[in-house]
Amino acid sequence: MASKSGGRAGGVLIALGAMIGPVIGLYAGQPSIGLLAGVGIGAALALIIWLTDRG
Repeated sequence: MASKSGGRAGGVLIALGAMIGPVIGLYAGQPSIGLLAGVGIGAALALIIWLTDRG
């Protein structure tokens, strides 16, 4: 049985989005929306990485 190589770590993008989003949101005066947008963008990118990695 051939061993499968490890997948790429897309979860780091969610964490980075959660850290960078509020900082960017502070400049717009909306850190909560920045957090949600950062997590959403990070999750979308992680999903794209997961979809491309499994195929």
